[in-house]
Amino acid sequence: MSLENIISEAIKTAMRAKDRVALDSLRAVKAQILNLHTEARGVEVTPEQEIAILQRMIKQRKDSFEQFSAQGRNDLAEVEEAQMKVIEQFLPKQLSPEELEAEIRNIISETGAESAKDLGKVMGAASKALAGKSDGKSISEMAKKLLS
Repeated sequence: MSLENIISEAIKTAMRAKDRVALDSLRAVKAQILNLHTEARGVEVTPEQEIAILQRMIKQRKDSFEQFSAQGRNDLAEVEEAQMKVIEQFLPKQLSPEELEAEIRNIISETGAESAKDLGKVMGAASKALAGKSDGKSISEMAKKLLS
C-alpha cells in the first residue's frame, strides 16, 4: 500500500475521531504528496521521495517549534510538536545513536575515508544508505565525530 493510500486512510480515521491536529497534519502531508505527483508528470513517485517529503515536513515543524519556544509562544509550539508526532508515525523506524554510529563506521570503511577531508564522500553514501532512518543533521554530526 502506497504512502498516499495510508495517509488517506489515516485522514478518514482522524475525521471520525474528530482529531483536529492529526487531520491538519495529514492533509498537509497529502497535499505535499499530490504536489510531488503533479511535478512528476506521470513518472512513478518512489518511496524514497515520499520519505523525503515526510522528513522535510518534520524538519519544518521542528524549526518552528524551536522558534516558537524561544519566543515564549508555547501555544503555537505545542501545535507544531503535536503535528511532528503525527507525521513521524509514517516514517520508518529511526536509528538509535549506537546503530547510527555502527552504520556510519561501516560506510567509512567501505568508502576508505580517513580524515575530515573525506566527509563529502561519506555523507553522499550515508545519505543514500540511511535515507528515512535518520535525519541529515544526525548523520553529519556522527560522520564528523568519527572522522576527526
